[in-house]
Amino acid sequence: MLLPAKTEVARHLRRYRAWERAMLASPDDRRVRATFEDSGYTLCVLMGKRCAREAADAAERYLRTTLVTYLREQHAARPHVAAMARRGRPKSPGRGAERRSPAGR
Repeated sequence: MLLPAKTEVARHLRRYRAWERAMLASPDDRRVRATFEDSGYTLCVLMGKRCAREAADAAERYLRTTLVTYLREQHAARPHVAAMARRGRPKSPGRGAERRSPAGR
């Protein structure tokens, strides 16, 4: 997993927090809201998260820990492939159910 430089993460996190404060101060301003959402999206892309709040939390953790510690935390938070494989394949649908081609699996 590639991670951005900590200086870039810190810069984008500061930008996100500044626009968050501006958006909370004037929630009706569309320009402020749009810029806040753009900064959140950028942070999501940098940190590999789907939600801006998760990305901000991940960025804060990344900045206060070492790279090895951060990667261990990320690995521990993900479901393990081996555990998912043990559950087995889902039961096939009954008669009359929609069938899928082998390519769609």
